[in-house]
Amino acid sequence: MNKIAISMGPFEITWYSVCIFIGILFAWFIISKEAKRNNIPPTFVTNLIFWCVVFGILGARIYYVLFNLDYYTANPEQIIKIWNGGLAIHGGMIAGLITMVIYCKKYRVNILKMLDIVVPGLILAQGIGRWGNFFNSEAHGGIVSKAFLESLHLPEFIIKGMHISGHYYHPTFLYESLFCIIGFFVLVGIRSLKSTKLGNTTAIYLIWYGIVRFFVESLRTDSLMLANLKMAQIVSVLMIVTGIIMFIITKIKCKYYSSEVAGENEIIF
Repeated sequence: MNKIAISMGPFEITWYSVCIFIGILFAWFIISKEAKRNNIPPTFVTNLIFWCVVFGILGARIYYVLFNLDYYTANPEQIIKIWNGGLAIHGGMIAGLITMVIYCKKYRVNILKMLDIVVPGLILAQGIGRWGNFFNSEAHGGIVSKAFLESLHLPEFIIKGMHISGHYYHPTFLYESLFCIIGFFVLVGIRSLKSTKLGNTTAIYLIWYGIVRFFVESLRTDSLMLANLKMAQIVSVLMIVTGIIMFIITKIKCKYYSSEVAGENEIIF
């Protein structure tokens, strides 16, 4: 599998970077469209996404490096080479959330409202970004047979891409990508319901992605570990539990999503 999308002399752009960039663009478009419907200025959305992406990528890298500290201590020059892979989505989510809370608090924007606006675009970006792992031949599952992959009716290029070092592997990147894309439509559908309360969409995102990632992580062979436990599965369980509690609380206490419009009284520039 060729990792390089564009090569001009010493200058190279990897497919990993392209996939992440495309995911960000789709997320920006979707988030901006919903924000506009809620009277949130485009400048606020663009700046929010920019800073969340910057600190999200930084957080994703730091998280990954910390769980592979022995390698990066011995090879410190590799820390900045994120184009070779090595971004942990949970680290990015934590850093992005902190950035978002600070930014929304600064401009007096309802954080639950903004989270509900953001999460459908976020999960779609995650689904698109996962294809970067495919081009890097990473984040795959255990060894399987070619016949197994063919039984899934996968395109030939995916089957060939899963043939790494003489073996075929579970395309776990594809499983997560597909469920994230399905999750996007689920979240948009839930958010459009008149009975949906503020924060419900975010709660469903936590539950949905937590379940998806827990399942996918059970198949992966390159998990970040905490003792004998897969760190991603620990975080996934926390996401599911948090999502359930959040859904119950917001369903009881919060206003309806459609009635909680962020206007001039909520945003101060």
